[in-house]
Amino acid sequence: MESSLPDLEAILLVGGQGTRLRPLTLGTPKPLLPTAGVPFLAHQLARARSFGVRRIVFATSYKAAMFEPAFGDGSAFGLSLEYMTEETPLGTGGAIRNAAEALTSGPSDPVLVLNGDILSGHDIGDQVRTHLARRAAVTLHLTEVDDPTRFGCVPTDESGRVTAFLEKTPNPVTNRINAGCYVFTRSVIDAIPRDEVVSVERETFPGLIESGELVLGYADRSYWLDVGTPAAFVRGSRDLVLGRLGSPALPGATGEYLALDGAQVSVEAKVQGGTAVGARVVVGAGASVVGSVLLDDCVIEPGAVVTDSVVGTGARVCAGAVVHEAVIGDRAVVGPGNELQHGVRVWPDIALPERAVRYSSDV
Repeated sequence: MESSLPDLEAILLVGGQGTRLRPLTLGTPKPLLPTAGVPFLAHQLARARSFGVRRIVFATSYKAAMFEPAFGDGSAFGLSLEYMTEETPLGTGGAIRNAAEALTSGPSDPVLVLNGDILSGHDIGDQVRTHLARRAAVTLHLTEVDDPTRFGCVPTDESGRVTAFLEKTPNPVTNRINAGCYVFTRSVIDAIPRDEVVSVERETFPGLIESGELVLGYADRSYWLDVGTPAAFVRGSRDLVLGRLGSPALPGATGEYLALDGAQVSVEAKVQGGTAVGARVVVGAGASVVGSVLLDDCVIEPGAVVTDSVVGTGARVCAGAVVHEAVIGDRAVVGPGNELQHGVRVWPDIALPERAVRYSSDV
């Protein structure tokens, strides 16, 4: 792609437990959850590759042993992958420092740092070139959000220099927030203390600013999503299937739905809104599935309604059940006549008997 970015190295932070996404993350780390038909990270790896990244070091902690079987040496992605595990979680800074042991870049080289739960459409190549041109210590991707009160905000001066890191506040001074993609100069990573719990947001970045180093903000308004909650996870998958965010890893054409091998969708079912239909999923006649993620081997019986929800691997939604903005755990059964709504989560292997949960009166 970019001749000016030869063989860029990256660190991918994938150590989190994904507690906000339970029960989906009880058996699978968040970055491996199927998203638009492939593990979430496949989209990040393919995008990084398109911007000239050739080698990625995974910083793993939670369920660390599951990552290498999923991605191997990276050759399928045209990448070289390494895996570094923290025995005890070290925070963002400690994780970056630990992973840096596997880097090959020199002290003045740029190193890309990606978070394993962010979908972003921004131009990584341009962020790296800006970093190099300005000789910054760190260049942070900043995204502009409509409601910055939910995030810490990151003010910059007219030259783009970051002036402070502000915690969440009811009256933010800017609508620009830390978007979780950093370009570090390698020597700055090496200065982070080893084997200590360090937060780049609370310690490293403010420390650099205080000591007069150039911490640069790279702001834009391209597609950006933190997939940490069930609603956001569903939205991310949906946006990829609909093509609102392009991904070289999408395993099929964009459209109303994407079906993997062996899926059986009845011609009399309504499946739309960017739904991802996993392998061997069965969707019966008269069923309606909108904007949802159906994981492998689940069954949506005739006449069931599933909207903006995740249905886990091998789970079953029985005839006449309604599932709206809900998470159904692996192998769970939602019996006929149940109505599940508003963020309810059904744990794996639970079987809800007929009409066990209702939101409306029984008519």
